[in-house]
Amino acid sequence: MLGVCRGRRKFLAASLTLLCIPAITWLYLFAGSFEDGKPVSLSPLEAQPHSPRYTASSQRERESLEVRVREVEEENRALRRQLSLAQGRSPSHRRGNHSKTYSMEEGTGDSENLRAGIVAGNSSECGQQPVVEKCETIHVAIVCAGYNASRDVVTLVKSVLFHRRNPLHFHLIADSIAEQILATLFQTWMVPAVRVDFYNADELKSEVSWIPNKHYSGIYGLMKLVLTKTLPANLERVIVLDTDITFATDIAELWAVFHKFKGQQVLGLVENQSDWYLGNLWKNHRPWPALGRGYNTGVILLLLDKLRKMKWEQMWRLTAERELMGMLSTSLADQPLNQQSNLSSHSFLSRRLRMDDMGFLCEDIFNAVIKQNPFLVYQLPCFWNVQLSDHTRSEQCYRDVSDLKVIHWNSPKKLRVKNKHVEFFRNLYLTFLEYDGNLLRRELFGCPSEADVNSENLQKQLSELDEDDLCYEFRRERFTVHRTHLYFLHYEYEPASDNTDVTLVAQLSMDRKSVIQLDLANTKKAMIVPAFETLRYRLSFPKSKAELLSMLDMGTLFTFRYHVWTKGHAPTNFAKWRTATTPYRVEWEADFEPYVVVRRDCPEYDRRFVGFGWNKVAHIMELDAQEYEFIVLPNAYMIHMPHAPSFDITKFRSNKQYRICLKTLKEEFQQDMSRRYGFAALKYLTAENNS
Repeated sequence: MLGVCRGRRKFLAASLTLLCIPAITWLYLFAGSFEDGKPVSLSPLEAQPHSPRYTASSQRERESLEVRVREVEEENRALRRQLSLAQGRSPSHRRGNHSKTYSMEEGTGDSENLRAGIVAGNSSECGQQPVVEKCETIHVAIVCAGYNASRDVVTLVKSVLFHRRNPLHFHLIADSIAEQILATLFQTWMVPAVRVDFYNADELKSEVSWIPNKHYSGIYGLMKLVLTKTLPANLERVIVLDTDITFATDIAELWAVFHKFKGQQVLGLVENQSDWYLGNLWKNHRPWPALGRGYNTGVILLLLDKLRKMKWEQMWRLTAERELMGMLSTSLADQPLNQQSNLSSHSFLSRRLRMDDMGFLCEDIFNAVIKQNPFLVYQLPCFWNVQLSDHTRSEQCYRDVSDLKVIHWNSPKKLRVKNKHVEFFRNLYLTFLEYDGNLLRRELFGCPSEADVNSENLQKQLSELDEDDLCYEFRRERFTVHRTHLYFLHYEYEPASDNTDVTLVAQLSMDRKSVIQLDLANTKKAMIVPAFETLRYRLSFPKSKAELLSMLDMGTLFTFRYHVWTKGHAPTNFAKWRTATTPYRVEWEADFEPYVVVRRDCPEYDRRFVGFGWNKVAHIMELDAQEYEFIVLPNAYMIHMPHAPSFDITKFRSNKQYRICLKTLKEEFQQDMSRRYGFAALKYLTAENNS
C-alpha cells in the first residue's frame, strides 16, 4: 500500500510540474515580450524591417527568446515522457489492458449535479485512460432506409474514415433501396480495411410495427431496439449511430469508452440536451418517463453480449407495452363512456394502433427502460453527441473547437437549425459532404486487410505504368474506379412495354415521340439536343421553342459557347433549327461535341480523357466511326447555366504540362482509331490537321 501511495505522490508531483512549467514559461514569455512597456511581436511574419524600432539589438533579443522557447518545449516533452512511464508503471495499469494506442477522451456529461458521482463511478485509478489495440476492428451499426438516408450515410462515413486509424466493420440495417445504392457505392469505393454487411430492414418491420410512430425517421428509427437479435450472435459490442451524425475525431476514442463500463452498465448514452423529457414545454405535455432530462439515442454504445444475457428483448417490450397501456388509459379517461365501451371491445394491439394522435420513437422506449433500471447506463460526456436541435443546451458541451467530438443534426430542420455557432457546424458538415471520397482510400499501415480482387487488379495495372512519365497522372486516371452513387435523388422506374424508355442524365430530358419515330431501338442514331447558354445566374426557363427563340433574339440566351468555342456546336446548324419542324441530319466535323441521346449499348467514353478536354469530342468521333447518324431534334433544347470554373479547366488554362499531356493523349487516341478502323479513320487525322 505504501508503494502505491509513493507511486501516486510521484505521479502527482510530475503532473504538477508539468502543469506549472508551461504557466511559468508563459509568464516569462509574457514579461519578455514587452519592451518599454509595449508589446513586441515574436512572429517573423509580423516584423517590420523598415520600422525605427526594428534594431539589431531587438532582433538578437527576439532570437534569444525563441531559443529559450524551444528549450522549454523540449523540457516539457521530456517531462511528458517521464509522466507516461510513471503512468505505465502504476498498479492499476497492470490490471488493465496492455495495448499501444491511448484514447484522449476525458470528461463527463453536462449536468453539474451528476458530474461528481459519475466521475467517481466511471473514472479509473490515477487517471488511467482506456486503450484500443492498433488493428482492433471497430464495429458500427447504422439503420438506413431510402434515398435521402443513403446520401446522409455517405457523409457520415466520410467523416469517420477521415479521422480513423483502425479497421472498420459497418453493419447497415437497410431497406432494399438503400442496400442497392450503398452496396454499389462501397463496392466501387474499395476502401482498405473496411468491411460492410447488410441486414434486411424490411424483414424486421414485424418486430416493431405494433408501436405507434409519427417521428420523421418513421418505423425504421425503432429498429435500433432489435439490434441484439439482428446482429451476429458473436458480436460483443457495437457503436450505433444515426445517419445525421458528423464525426470530428477518431471513432477509436469512442470505442475506447467501452473499457470504462462497470458492473451492469450496458448502454453508453449522452444526456438529452433539450427540455423535452422534463414535461414543461407546453400545457398538458406528457412525455414518456425518463431519468432527469433523459438520454439521446443518436450515439449509443451497446454491450450486446451482456444485453442478450439480460434478456433485452423482453425488457424493452414489457416496458413499451406498460407505458403504452398507461397512455391509452389516460386517453380513454377523457372520452365519453359510450366511446370507452366501444374501444374496450377491441384487442389490446388494435387499441394501440388506433392512437394516431400519439407519436413514439426508439428514444422514448430506451429512456423508459433506463428510468426503471438506471444501473444499465454509462453516461457519456456530452461532446460525444452535441445535439443541434432548436432550444438545446448544446453550447455547454464545448468551449473550443478542440472539444468537439460528434455533431448531431437531430432536428427536421437539419442545416437550418438555430444555434449560435451553426455556421461553423454547417461548414464542417459541408466539408465532408463535398470531400473527395477517393482520397480516403488509404492503407492502414501494419493492419492486414482482406484481399479484394478488384483492388488487386487495379494495383497491378497501376504498377505497369511509368511513374516518370510526365503524363502519369492522366494515365493513372484511366484505370481509376470511381465511386458510384446510384439514384442520388428519389427514383421510381417502371420499364416501358415498348422498350422505348429514356434514361435522364444530368439536366437532359427528352420527348419519347422522337424515340419511336426515329426507331432508335433498332438503328444507329445519335439524337442531338441543341444547346444554349445564359450568362444570368437566375433564369425563367423557356416553356416552348417559341419562347426560347424570343429570348435568343433579345440576347437573354446564346448558342452554346459561340464566343469561345464555336466549332464545338456549329455543325448543329442553329439557323436551320430555328425553323425546323422535323428531325434533320448533320455531318460530323472536327471538334464536334454535342449533347446526344443514344442507346445504352453505344460505345463508352474513352477513359484516358478525364478532367477537361476531349472527352465528348473523342466520344462523338467514335460514334461517327461506327456509322452512327447524327439527328438534330427540332423541338428539344437544353440551357447551360453559369458556374464557377472547374478545377480541371483552371489547370488546363494555367498549366502548360497539362496541355502537352492532353495533346499527347489525343495523338494516341487517333493512332488507336487508325488501328481499329483503318482507312476510314484517315478523315479524322486530316480534319484535325486542317482545323
